[in-house]
Amino acid sequence: MRFAFLSDIHGNATALEAVLNDLQTQQIDEIYILGDLCFRGPEPKRVIELIQGSGAKVLKGNADEWLIRGFKDGEIPKERLDLFQKERDWTLSRLDQEDLDYLKNLPTEFVIDDGQDLIVHAFHATPSSLFDVVPLDDSSKIENELMIRDEADIYIYGHTHHPYVRSIHGKNVVNTGSVGMPFDGHPLSSYIIIDIEDGNHSIQLKRVPYNREHVVEIYKQSGYPNIEEMGAVIYYAVQPK
Repeated sequence: MRFAFLSDIHGNATALEAVLNDLQTQQIDEIYILGDLCFRGPEPKRVIELIQGSGAKVLKGNADEWLIRGFKDGEIPKERLDLFQKERDWTLSRLDQEDLDYLKNLPTEFVIDDGQDLIVHAFHATPSSLFDVVPLDDSSKIENELMIRDEADIYIYGHTHHPYVRSIHGKNVVNTGSVGMPFDGHPLSSYIIIDIEDGNHSIQLKRVPYNREHVVEIYKQSGYPNIEEMGAVIYYAVQPK
């Protein structure tokens, strides 16, 4: 079996389209998308349409939850809250109730058992939270907050926009990185392929180029309320302050 895992598209339909086109050349058996679908990007509606047309199995992320119910105290720094609210309002104006119902009803985790004595546990941020951030270099937190399902062999998630693969106690912990908004200084979209055969597995990190200039132009043409910052994120793959 060959599985693809991707996450954190954030309304970047151009990047998602490039990744889906790349996947068509990879002989993938199943695609899993681990949340944060359309908030903070210039084409939220088209992202949902592409995802629904892909046949992928999809999880909810924190950004999807924000679109559904807004921001709770402490989730956004106070000095950033007004800007985030403007971005949320802009995104909601491009979606309809059917889109919001779709986001609301997404599951929050997958346990994938291929019948070959290998189990994959997939989630957005942690198994118990859509919002918590576990640093990639904090082994204790990884063990205590991510690796909580003992029977799993692979734990895979998104949320941090920093792709990596780590081996801990003979098990693999994997971050997909981000399709639409990488933060690791490498502006190409990232996703993960896991090959499973006879109880063994291999993991590949894939990077896919896309037309970043086109995405920034769409931000500008659409009147997005935070064009300068988001343009820098797209061009340079750095986390906004």
